[in-house]
Formats: sequence, structure tokens, C-alpha cells
Amino acid sequence: MRISLVLAGTVLGLSAVLSAQVPAGYPAGRDSTQDTTKVRAAPAAPAALAVDFSGIVFAHFQYRGEKGPSQASNRFDVERAYLTFRMPAGERTSVRITTDLYQQTTPGSDSYYRGWTVRAKYAYLQYNYLNGRAWRALARLGLLHTVMIEHDESFWPRWISQAATERAGFFSSADAGLATSLTLPRKRGELYATITNGPGYTSRELDRFKDYAARLTLTPWAGDQDGPLRTVALSAWGYKGAIASKFVSGGSGQVGPVGASLRRDRWGLHAAAGDPRLTFALQYGSRMDEGETGLNSAGSPRNVTDSTGRLISGYAIVRPLSAQSRFGLIGRFDRVITNTFTDARYNLIIAGMTWDFSKRASLALDYQETTPVEGAPVTPVKAYFAHFVARF
Repeated sequence: MRISLVLAGTVLGLSAVLSAQVPAGYPAGRDSTQDTTKVRAAPAAPAALAVDFSGIVFAHFQYRGEKGPSQASNRFDVERAYLTFRMPAGERTSVRITTDLYQQTTPGSDSYYRGWTVRAKYAYLQYNYLNGRAWRALARLGLLHTVMIEHDESFWPRWISQAATERAGFFSSADAGLATSLTLPRKRGELYATITNGPGYTSRELDRFKDYAARLTLTPWAGDQDGPLRTVALSAWGYKGAIASKFVSGGSGQVGPVGASLRRDRWGLHAAAGDPRLTFALQYGSRMDEGETGLNSAGSPRNVTDSTGRLISGYAIVRPLSAQSRFGLIGRFDRVITNTFTDARYNLIIAGMTWDFSKRASLALDYQETTPVEGAPVTPVKAYFAHFVARF
């Protein structure tokens, strides 16, 4: 009995000693006699990447009232969906990617769809190089906003129709290049400038020429929180562009290659206010384009033609019941002069009503009419729409 007690006490003592030699944090259930090396704490899991995901879906029902079986139509369309991803890329640096999911149509047809296509609308790296209390500035590189259309769409609902300058063919809403934005102190406005390829985000670069543009927007009364003019924004913008000649490479029978560029300049003025009860805007735009005639040969010399156009546009969105009302009225008129020499022009009229299902989903019942005047090269259109938009 004495021997048994001594053996039992010896075993218990050795167990206590061995237990004391196991480092703190050693995995439970492991044989400590096999490895007495100190175990390091498991590394912390990397922080999840902060991705801000949002999107917009445009859809409509359309009924066209022109005479003739080839013109009259009624159909439901999901026009496009924008999916936007924003994420940080280090200190003061971020990335934005917006995909454009849209229905691709056969050239020259408005009714036959070849299927859905995805392309990048915006894809740029942004660096906030000035983060002062009064002055703020950033730079962007990639597929980015052009000089004017995004600003106009901050007042006009893009889901009902394109902005006037885009619809009139002044330039695309996005393009590849470099941009900078400078915010003025006390929210007095901003300066936005770009250097872009020129063809727009739907095409790769087509020539060696670049387009330069800038917009200055002033909001003189933005600091007056209760003033009736606090949302007024006054803008002036300019666009200096160029495109290559179609004879840039020369060819058989031609007198030689043409290296000079063709003019593609624009400028405009824009005044708008975005009060919840009444949103309105007036704008004027001028477009100077050069074209070419002839075959660049001895028998058919190349001639440069001047095609100068004008744009006058105005619109208003009214909530007649109250600023918080879901019901609104909308109206817009565009006069587009395609050529000032021939006075060819057309008018666009949009009129209708809107209803907000929520802050993120809306409906518009509207009528849109395009009427050519003096031989303008556009097709007459009379269409009734039920437009839908959902943001998420």
C-alpha cells in the first residue's frame, strides 16, 4: 500500500511539472512532449475591402403614333442598367467602375435586338490631391465624365431623355482621358477640366488628336441656407477638339495624305436651380464642325466644309402641391439648328407628369415629339412613354 501511494504521488508530481512547462496559448489537446516551441498567435484576418455598390435601372413602355405600319409600334424595353462599384485604393485614392448593361440594336433598326451587351461607362482612378478646409481638388485618370453632361443631369432626369447636348450630338457623356476638379471655398462652385481622346466611351481612340475642355460653375448664394437662390448654378464651358481627315493615310489615286486636323469646337452657357419645389434650367450651346468633300484627287479635289450649329434648350420640373409631394409636372423644349448656313433645324418637345413610388423609384408618363424644320436631317417622331427608374 505504501509503495502504491508513493508511485501515485510521483506521477501526479510529474504531471504538474510537465503542465507548467506548456507555454500559454498552446493548442488544447496536443501532446506537449512532442513540441515545446512557443506558439505564436494567429495573424489577424485582413480587413474586408470596403466596396460601395449601387445601380440604376431604366425601363419604359413606348407607343409611337406616326402613320404607317413601319413607324407605329408599342413595346416594353429595359433600356439599360448601370452598376457602379466604388472602393478605396490607399490614402486619398479610390477607384470607380460603372458598367453599362444595354440592349444592342442592329444599325439602322429600332426594333430588332441582337442581345445584351456590357461595357464600361466609367472606369477611373481618383486621387484627392488637395483636402484643405477651404479648397479641395482631385484628379482622375481613365474613362471619366466629360465637361458638361453630368452637370446638366444633376438637374434633368436622365431616365426620361438624354441631356440636350448629348442628344444633339455635341459630345459623349464619357470619354477616356485625364481630368481635374477644383472645388471653390464655401461651396461657391467648381472648376472641371478634361483632356480626352474625343470619340467617346463607346469607341477606342481613332486618331492622334486630343480634345480639351473646361467648365466653370459658380453658386454665389450657396451659403445662404434659407435663401431662395441657394441652389442657383451658373456655368460657362468650352470644348476645343479636332479629328483626323479621312484622307490621313492617302491612297491610290489621291494627291497625297492629309495630316491636318478638322475643327470640332463647342462652347455654351448654362443656368439652373434645383429647389425641390421647382427645378429649371436654360442653356445655349454652339457647335463648330468641319467636314470634307471630294476624293482628294486631281479630278475631285478635297474641300473643307463648315458646319456650324446652335442649341437652345429649357426645361422645368414642378411639384405643384408641395416640396415633399410625390407628384410632379415636367416640360422641356429644345431647338437644335444643325446648320446655321442653311438654317436647317428641328424642335424637341417633352411634356408629362412624374410620380415617386419612393425616394429610389419613380414613374413618368410623358409625350415626346421631334419635328424637323427647314430640311433638318432627323426623322419625325411622336411617341408616348411610361418611363420607370429604380435606384439601389
